[in-house]
Amino acid sequence: MISKRLVLLFSFSFSMALLSCGAFKNGINVFTIDDDIALGKQVSEQIAGDPKQFPILPEQGNEEAYRYVRNITTKLLHTGKVAYSKEFPWDVKLINDSKTLNAFAVPGGHLYVYTGLIKYLDSEDQLAGVMGHEIAHAALRHSTQQMTSLYGLDAIRQIITGKTDPGVLEQIALGLASLKFSRKHEAQADEYSVIYLCGTNYNAAGSAGFFKKIEGKEGTPPEFLSTHPDPGNRIKSIEKKAQELACSGNETNKSQYAHIKSLLK
Repeated sequence: MISKRLVLLFSFSFSMALLSCGAFKNGINVFTIDDDIALGKQVSEQIAGDPKQFPILPEQGNEEAYRYVRNITTKLLHTGKVAYSKEFPWDVKLINDSKTLNAFAVPGGHLYVYTGLIKYLDSEDQLAGVMGHEIAHAALRHSTQQMTSLYGLDAIRQIITGKTDPGVLEQIALGLASLKFSRKHEAQADEYSVIYLCGTNYNAAGSAGFFKKIEGKEGTPPEFLSTHPDPGNRIKSIEKKAQELACSGNETNKSQYAHIKSLLK
């Protein structure tokens, strides 16, 4: 994940609560799917109510851009490869921030894409690849696992039941925008992005295009690259997976993508 914000951590007591209670038993997420949905609802409402930190692009006047990104999501969900494709809402919001190259998913399938990312990329398959990556984090429930590891089981339970302090919910919403996943989870999300796109007419290695651009970007490397495999390794893994699956799609839709970019001021 790329963001100009830092993850805000909770107190040591939450970490101790996590260790003593055990958020995951034998690697299994102890939260239910309904918990994911409830947590996502709380956090998405917090994001909607915080325009300073999350300036959501108004739908009015931007209908074409919203139809475009939501159509990409629908294509990926209709492959039949996305877990909880019918249970989670999978709504998409655009964040009007042209300086941030980011997208993130909230547990329960709420997706957020920064306009800066859309402007940075060159084609629809690249955006679909990044969105597939974020969809995978939600569908594979990585967000719930990582949030529990960071904030503790009790904190997450309080949010789900609506008993948490508003300030705590604000911190968690901010943390999700810059949440760092483990190498394993990032590799899984990369892999499933290919799996999702392979069921469409897109170039299944679309997300590799993002990393190819990052490789050639001058200046300070994105923060996430300091803790995760370098872009070159991820490009190789993504393209290898597409070859293994014998994905035949090759659509990039560059011209239509350029039109959508021109609509975003």
